Amino acid sequence: MAMEAAVIEKLIKEGIPDATVEIADLRGDGDHYAALVTSASFKGKSRVQQHQMVYAALQGRMGGELHALALTTAVPEGA
Repeated sequence: MAMEAAVIEKLIKEGIPDATVEIADLRGDGDHYAALVTSASFKGKSRVQQHQMVYAALQGRMGGELHALALTTAVPEGA
């Protein structure tokens, strides 16, 4: 079962409240997304740790409801 982009964004924002989230449906099928997640809480963390924070926010839905997510994380400028 596919997951809607709005649900992905909601889950990430609930798990990382200061995050800005941009979601793109890569194939138009609701199964393959790209996400840019920007958060000051990523500051000082490795890229792996940043991605782990996003995956934790998705509450185990990766590989199930959410088939594929090309993830990019960033720290906002000035943070």
